[in-house]
Amino acid sequence: MTATTQSPSPAARVAAPGEGVSLAELQLAARNSGLPLEALRYEITPLGLHYLLTHYDIPYVDPVTWRLTVGGRVERPFEVDLPALRSRSAVTRAVTLECAGNGRAALEPRPVSQPWLNEAVGTMRWTGTPLAPLLEEAGVLDGAVEVVFTGADRGLERGVEQTYARSLPLAEALREEVMLVWAVNDVDLPPQHGAPVRLVVPGWYGMAHVKWLRSVELVDRPFEGYQQATAYRIKEDPAERGEPVTRIRPRALMVPPGVPDFMSRTRFVDAGEVLLAGRAWSGQGEVVGVDVSTDDGATWQEAELGPAGDRWAWRAWVVAWDAAPGTHHLRCRARDASGAVQPLQQAWNVQGMANNSAQRVAVVVR
Repeated sequence: MTATTQSPSPAARVAAPGEGVSLAELQLAARNSGLPLEALRYEITPLGLHYLLTHYDIPYVDPVTWRLTVGGRVERPFEVDLPALRSRSAVTRAVTLECAGNGRAALEPRPVSQPWLNEAVGTMRWTGTPLAPLLEEAGVLDGAVEVVFTGADRGLERGVEQTYARSLPLAEALREEVMLVWAVNDVDLPPQHGAPVRLVVPGWYGMAHVKWLRSVELVDRPFEGYQQATAYRIKEDPAERGEPVTRIRPRALMVPPGVPDFMSRTRFVDAGEVLLAGRAWSGQGEVVGVDVSTDDGATWQEAELGPAGDRWAWRAWVVAWDAAPGTHHLRCRARDASGAVQPLQQAWNVQGMANNSAQRVAVVVR
């Protein structure tokens, strides 16, 4: 990273009481699209409906001249071009990606950043080659502890110019599910999703899935880049180092029932039986149950889970509700095999990371 003489951007902060979303935050929201929650009906998210977060600009990377370098603490550093990478053994996996900041805008006080509600998620079919064989061919040297992945996107964070880079512990990088991906939903990666090649790390929040990948480097000490050591940390005070954000916590979301009011998005349904449905996922363990409340968490009913598909993809759920006239607040929460359950209230942190509090949906029954 190199210092710059440009005016620094503000340090991470939280909104003052009553402070509305700023024009700067709206500018981020206009660039970074979320999943319309009605698209939860699709087992595989259509390409144009998947959530998108781009930290800086979408870089132009020429696939003809693109090269990926594999180096650092290895015996045989090498580089590979796109045709050679695509000629390797290929796999396709359905993987749910979720932004680590999903739900941030609902926290109080509100961390000032990309103002996600619940929509920063999606599940697509990713095609690529496992990373582990490339690392094995390079020959991992003793002492290597992490693998650093560097993209082509550049920008400033708090006055420091940098290229987006993240690391994984070596054991995580060697998991068979971790892939170098060149296609999604059976088409070549589009520019906004990291063309020509990106990293996909099933089970981890979206910050780990480095886009526009250009280098893979093994290192003998923990990586201290900005996106690792400063951003994506769970801490209650900006001065704390905090805990790193890693695997996705369990979450369930509901397909919005009925029809919406245009501005408030309050839902309207007719009295009688209403099928409530949605998706649930977790990077910590398989989803083992979803509970649904139609009285704002006072009582709960267990939903029926759909068939288990790919381990790293979300799972469908459905439950019948005998809707009586009036205003209701619906909630849903997931449970996973690790024993984790979504909380009703989120433990606050300064960056608004890994928020998985149970969704609340206002419904008027007519």
